[in-house]
Amino acid sequence: MWELSISVDSKNFEVARFIYQNIKAQTAEFGGVVTCYEEFERIFVLLACPEQEKARVTNFVERCVIKVICNFYKESFLSENLHLPLHENMTVTAFKKALINFDKETDFYLISKNLDLQKNLYLDSFYSFKLRPLREKWAELVALANENSDYLVSSDAFFDLLKFLIDNLEIGEEEINVFEDEKGYSIKTEREEDGLKCKELSKEGLVSSLIELCPKKINLFCRSDDNTAVFLSKIFDERVNVCYDKNIEKVDKFSVLK
Repeated sequence: MWELSISVDSKNFEVARFIYQNIKAQTAEFGGVVTCYEEFERIFVLLACPEQEKARVTNFVERCVIKVICNFYKESFLSENLHLPLHENMTVTAFKKALINFDKETDFYLISKNLDLQKNLYLDSFYSFKLRPLREKWAELVALANENSDYLVSSDAFFDLLKFLIDNLEIGEEEINVFEDEKGYSIKTEREEDGLKCKELSKEGLVSSLIELCPKKINLFCRSDDNTAVFLSKIFDERVNVCYDKNIEKVDKFSVLK
């Protein structure tokens, strides 16, 4: 059996849970056994699998670790270092999410070339000591935003920059459908044959998910009094197709506010 231990500081509980759930789900069919425990203010995720499945399972684990650093650790870095002018919550959420996904391919490369899965991976130490070039790259992006914070006080300028960032993200989906009901928003992609990819999302959760998915086309089925369509149209522009009452006929993207 091939064995691996991944540990994080106890304060990073969400990181540990994400790693545990993803590795467990992805490796089960290859005979992987995953467990988790907490000791000495650290959370340990333990994995064991047949030796002949090591290469395949290692690939899953590497992708999971890279995703954790590019999302959880980068979001924490941005929250600590980014100083933006005051804007409403949904706009700030969208801006941070766009920065998280900006130039993700380079982030992936910098992490993967330093990642060597042996018997133990101390994730916080790996991030702190092995990924200095990655944090320097993030710091350059943050410094650029902070240096132009006076310019970004203007709502129009802020949206122009946000739209620029989103326009330069890699397309992740060809077309997705977004449905609104009394519980919130749900997303269905072309690859979801049954069920929905995300359910009961808040407005902030919807915007964050759409930036993560970065689709080429968004069909938004919403209530006539919903202003989310205007916000999404500002940042995704012509990609957004607004529809009434699950009717796929295209309507003016700003008519939902009339």
